[in-house]
Amino acid sequence: MNQQYRNVFAEMGIPEDAVSKRLEEIKHQFFYGEDSFYHETGADMAYLEDTGNFDARTEGMSYGMMICVQLGMKEEFDRLWKWAKTYMYMETGENEGYFAWSCGTDGTRNADGPAPDGEEFFAMALFFAAHRFGNGEGIFDYEKQAKDILRACLHKGEKGRPGHPMWNRDNHQILFVPGSDYTDPSYHLPHFYELFAKWADEEDAVFFKEAAAVSRRYLALACHPETGFSAEYAEFDGSPMKRPIPWTTDRHDWFFSDAYRTAANIGLDYAWNGIDVGQVRAAYRIQRALLKDMRADSYHIYEVDGKIAGEKALHPFAITATVAQSVLAVEPDDVAREWVMKFFGMPLRAGERRYYDNCLYVFAFLALSGNYRIW
Repeated sequence: MNQQYRNVFAEMGIPEDAVSKRLEEIKHQFFYGEDSFYHETGADMAYLEDTGNFDARTEGMSYGMMICVQLGMKEEFDRLWKWAKTYMYMETGENEGYFAWSCGTDGTRNADGPAPDGEEFFAMALFFAAHRFGNGEGIFDYEKQAKDILRACLHKGEKGRPGHPMWNRDNHQILFVPGSDYTDPSYHLPHFYELFAKWADEEDAVFFKEAAAVSRRYLALACHPETGFSAEYAEFDGSPMKRPIPWTTDRHDWFFSDAYRTAANIGLDYAWNGIDVGQVRAAYRIQRALLKDMRADSYHIYEVDGKIAGEKALHPFAITATVAQSVLAVEPDDVAREWVMKFFGMPLRAGERRYYDNCLYVFAFLALSGNYRIW
């Protein structure tokens, strides 16, 4: 596991003081600027608002916590965690031990189901907080809270406990939702699973270690051999999930919003662990597949083979950020340099869709500046 963190911006010739200054500007804009979607409520809570859907999601809440722990922002971390634990955490029923994936900004639940990417990020952010800030009491005993989350994720349905786990315990793959028989490539976080194997309950160490290895092999299969694109939802063999879904008629077998995160995850995993079983090829491929579109500032919705499947992408800033982050997995060349320089010169997004783009923007800036670290 790598404890040396590359500053790719500096490698590209950007002065380190310019990188540090820009990071401070991003930190202020994200949390306290005019276009911030971080909102404090009451004396000790806060939420991140999905500005396109006008709700708070476990995705955003857990992302916000990870950003806070990476930036050393303990007060904001605790505010977000208390809001999530107060309004999102489910103490009874089939999903007890999980978090409702969407709530109104007043805390009213919009759903009683969880989204596993939220639980993954909650657990990892809490472990990092335990090591960086130190454990407190009650819900601020971060390490205990992280272990409780992962215990539920793996062991629901056992010994009379209601509900379904978030991992398929037979093939070690994270599920799109508990009880489903397919996955989401962007949920596969082998760099987190390596750490869960060290810090979760000892009895689950072997499972998480194998899950890390499985996810790397899975990502090599799920990313198209020419474009590097993954689908939003996919079968356990990596192929795009084309089956109908009961609650929507929307497509999820193409390279669209969720899928942008996959390349970024490959980059961060390689930066932390340096293990390649074939998944790193996707980083090279996606950088080239989208190069002309990046230069033209015009991304579309794509089939995984690269054919244009829809009008302009809803989250173009997210595409630039995540492909730039994938540079962490490659030997820098002229194409990689172009992505990094394009990203460094790109502002945070303004407007209605800024929430998702700007979360991924901050992750990419942290990663490329050497500030997305194992704590």
